[in-house]
Amino acid sequence: MSNSRIPALFLALVLGVVVAGGNVFLAQRFAPELLASPMILAWLVGAPIALVLASVVHRPAIVSAAVAAPEPVARAAPVPSAPDDTPALRLLAALQADGRLVDFLLENVEGYSDEQIGAAARGIHEATRKALRECIVLEPIINGREDEEVAVSEGFDNGAVRLVGNVHGDPPFRGALKHGGWRATAVTLPVRRGQDERVIAPAEVEIA
Repeated sequence: MSNSRIPALFLALVLGVVVAGGNVFLAQRFAPELLASPMILAWLVGAPIALVLASVVHRPAIVSAAVAAPEPVARAAPVPSAPDDTPALRLLAALQADGRLVDFLLENVEGYSDEQIGAAARGIHEATRKALRECIVLEPIINGREDEEVAVSEGFDNGAVRLVGNVHGDPPFRGALKHGGWRATAVTLPVRRGQDERVIAPAEVEIA
């Protein structure tokens, strides 16, 4: 038994004796016939002493169990899923299939004349324009011609309308339209069944 527990046992014993003495005193005053029974007398004296001693003896075990109890494990924050790049790949594949846009953008055009590049761009423009319209329906955010004066009302969406130049004060604003912007209103991408989405264009090998 550790020396630190001796004072606690002594105080518990004193407390038990005091409570036992109080039990005997009350029984002698109000029900002296109870003291005639040895069993009841032993209970009145022994029970308080045993109870306080047991509380001191078992207290360290109770405290240890409480300390040893495992702390609740904090739940890890859910890991955000990676964005789905399938729609972008399907659109790029459609523009490549109809207009060979990827081939044109990745081609080194330094060795070509402006006339050659212009002639190639015309054919690519027509094919990719058709493919884009089949995949995405677009509408202008602000209808108007370039440099036409337009009004920007109070409460405008600054994600859809970007103010440039000498901007000061509060809306409404008036200014020259530099670009009408585009907003997608519908998207219909071709489904490439059985095709690896990351294969934008398959390699072609001609067998003689």
